Amino acid sequence: MSQIYNFNPGPAILPQSVLLKIKKNFLNWNNSNFSIIEISHRSQQFIEETMQIEKNLRDILDIPENYNILFCHGGARGQFSAIPLNFVKNFIQPDYINSGYWSLSAAEEAKKYCKPNIIDVRRLTKDKKIYIESTKFWKISSKNTYLHYCPNETIEGIEIFEEPEFHNTIIIGDFSSTILSRQINIKKYGIIYACAQKNIGPAGITIVIIRNDLLFNLNNKIPSILDYNLLIKSKSMLNTPSVFSWYVSGLVFKWIKDLGGLKIIEKNNKQKAKILYKYLNTTSFYKNYILPSNQSRMNVTFHLQQKNLTHTFLEQSEKYGLYGLKGHSIVGGMRASIYNAMPIQGIKSLIKFMKFFEKKFS
Repeated sequence: MSQIYNFNPGPAILPQSVLLKIKKNFLNWNNSNFSIIEISHRSQQFIEETMQIEKNLRDILDIPENYNILFCHGGARGQFSAIPLNFVKNFIQPDYINSGYWSLSAAEEAKKYCKPNIIDVRRLTKDKKIYIESTKFWKISSKNTYLHYCPNETIEGIEIFEEPEFHNTIIIGDFSSTILSRQINIKKYGIIYACAQKNIGPAGITIVIIRNDLLFNLNNKIPSILDYNLLIKSKSMLNTPSVFSWYVSGLVFKWIKDLGGLKIIEKNNKQKAKILYKYLNTTSFYKNYILPSNQSRMNVTFHLQQKNLTHTFLEQSEKYGLYGLKGHSIVGGMRASIYNAMPIQGIKSLIKFMKFFEKKFS
C-alpha cells in the first residue's frame, strides 16, 4: 500500500508507533487476558494506568499541584455548558471572546445559563486579511468575572499566540486544537479544556484542567455528570469512562515525552507550518486569508483562485494519497490539519501535489 497522509481536523492523525502499540496489545492488554476495550475501569490495573497517565500529562504541561485534571465525557461542547453551569452562581455576565466559529459557539451555548458579554476581536486589513487584535485592546468587563476564549479556531485557521492576562479575571480556554502543540503557561489560566481528537487521542474523552480555588461555592443544581466537584471526588469515574480513549491518550503522552516534550513538538510544528505557508506565499493560484501573525500552525486553510476547481482538487488529492483536505462547509475551500503526528514528509507531499495541480490547471 502506498503512503497516505491524513489531514483530517479530527478525528485526526495519530503517531504510527502509537497505532502499532495499540495493535500489538489490543487482544491482551498488559498481560491481563482482556482486551483494553473490555477491561474494567475499576480494576486496580487500569486505575494504576490512569495515575501514570495523569503524571505524564502533568510533566509534559508542567501542571502545578494546585490544579486538578479531569477526564470527562461530552467532548468540548459538553464544557460549553459545564463552565457556565458550574459558575453561574458567581458570574452572571462573563466575558466571551469571539474569534471564530468555536468561540462563538461556546458563547451561544452559555446564553442558556447566563448573560455572556460577547467581544468580537476579529479585524480586517485593507486587503481583506483577517487578524485578531492584541489582547491589550480587548474590551473586557471591569467586573470580577471569567473570560472564555479559544486560542485556535480550527475552521477558519486562526490562532492566537498571545496569552491573555487580566487582573481580577479568571481566564478559561478551549484548548482543543492547541493543547500539546506548543508550550503554555498553565498558571495563567483558571481552567483549560480540550477534546481528545486533535493532539491527544481518539474521540470520546475531554481533558479539563482546573485550579483548586475555583471549586468552592459552585452551583449545586448542575447535572452530576457536569459537576466539577463530583468529578474530582470520583476521580473522573462518576460514570463509566471511555477506557480506550483514556488509554490511547496515555500512549500519546508517552510518545511526546520520548520525543523530548513540548519544546521539540513546538519546534517541529513551527517548521511544518513555515514550509506550507512559505509555499502559499509564492503562488496566486492558492489564497490564504489570514494575516501571518494569526495563521494557525495546526489548521492551514486555503482557497483556489478558481473556486470551480475545488471539487476536482479534492478528488485528485485523494488519488494522490492526501485525505481530509476539504474545508469546513462554513468557509469552504481546503484545510490541511497538520497536528503533532503529521510528518514533514506529509507537508512536502501536499506541496508537491499542489504544484502539480497548479501547473495542470493554470
